[in-house]
Amino acid sequence: MSNYKTVFFTLGILQIILGLSMIAPILAQFFYNELDSSFISSGIVSIIFGVLFLLSNLDHDKKISLPQAFLLTALSWLSIAIFGSLPFIFSEIELSLTDAFFESMSGITTTGSTIITNLNETPKSILLWRGMLQWLGGIGIIVMAITLMPLMNIGGMQLFIISTSDTPEKILPRSKEIALRLILVYSGLTFICALFYKIFGMNYFDSIVHSMTTIATGGFSNYNESIGYFDSSLIEFTSIIFIILGSIPFIAYIKYLNGDKKIFFKDTQIKTFIKIVIFSILLMYLYLLIKNQSFFDTSIRSVAFNVISILTGTGYVTQNFSDWGQFPLIYFLILMFIGGCAGSTACGIKIFRVQILFQFIAVQLKKIIYPRGIFKIKYESNNIDEKFLASIISFIFLYIVIFFVITALLSTSGLDLTTSISAAATSISNVGPGLGDIIGPNGNFSNLSDFSKWILSLAMILGRLELFAVLVLFIPSFWRKY
Repeated sequence: MSNYKTVFFTLGILQIILGLSMIAPILAQFFYNELDSSFISSGIVSIIFGVLFLLSNLDHDKKISLPQAFLLTALSWLSIAIFGSLPFIFSEIELSLTDAFFESMSGITTTGSTIITNLNETPKSILLWRGMLQWLGGIGIIVMAITLMPLMNIGGMQLFIISTSDTPEKILPRSKEIALRLILVYSGLTFICALFYKIFGMNYFDSIVHSMTTIATGGFSNYNESIGYFDSSLIEFTSIIFIILGSIPFIAYIKYLNGDKKIFFKDTQIKTFIKIVIFSILLMYLYLLIKNQSFFDTSIRSVAFNVISILTGTGYVTQNFSDWGQFPLIYFLILMFIGGCAGSTACGIKIFRVQILFQFIAVQLKKIIYPRGIFKIKYESNNIDEKFLASIISFIFLYIVIFFVITALLSTSGLDLTTSISAAATSISNVGPGLGDIIGPNGNFSNLSDFSKWILSLAMILGRLELFAVLVLFIPSFWRKY
């Protein structure tokens, strides 16, 4: 049995960081005269547990093994969701344990689904905390996607391993250097986004919170109307730009800073992502143009914003797209599954898996025509072998299976078919708003049963951590092997 002290030592550090980060909402409470003990008590509890984890595991081994990497990945998100829910419980909005955990899990997984019914009247400290959870979740998943997940051989993520010499034993010290550079890029983009939001009409508070949830492609807003509250083309255009910047591989920024100035134009994931964005906008615009039979009733601005928001899993809305008809709802459901690029803050199946799957289908068709032909599947300059291809196909298959299982479980709680399907899709793809009247753009998740909220919370962490990173922990043979 492996020594798991390294895992709990690292969790202790994360809990202390989480507790210290609550200083920002406390300062907001002072500034906006919302003084209560919610964040002070939550911060103290988080730091105490963090210190206990730290002190009880000081003799940890500095190396990290494969099972430790899996356990650390799952427990990191779970523990932050638990302790991140404390301010929601202790604050004046007094959420129940279920609602508080759901809101916290939605934040840290950058899903963006909310149970708070009146955001306009919610304390500023809580709004800031929601934004911070998504911001922390965004940088957290980028670091894990680029450092830990490739070593776990999860659903093809090994394609993005930093170096062929990296091993589980080397990744912890190696990740410190990579994480620092990613945090600098991530923070820089957040600052620039906030600056443009402020210039184009947001106040300081809104610009800070929305910049954090934009670059994290999370979608939490300070208003019930989401970004549509501002009704500003410049703010929406800024949001589109930085959502896209958050949805492309962050390793591309590192390569650019290292001198590869053409990386954004030659990366196959980025190129395909942009093509899907352009195609989806044109398709949706033409559909609405034909449906409305009027140029004046069809807004390319609204179409572009909502298409990009749904595809990337951001979840901001400017219009109730449930009124657009049945085809947009089905197409948006497809976009939810696709998601953005691997190594970004976006969620979903990911562009590279869709690319490889289409190549695989094309090869199978060619083999029917040319039975003796030899065809190779390539991604960038890498040959895709059968083992790698199997991990891609199994991931996509499992993704679809879990989607149907979640849908079935939600339907047992009395939800209609549209709500059950869209809730399952939006949770496992970490998108935010669903479809229909209950959880659509004009609704929220507050009216769902506690059972549904726990199921959706589980789906959020499964989708955020690429399914296998969580499910493998429940297989007895995995623990017996290690």
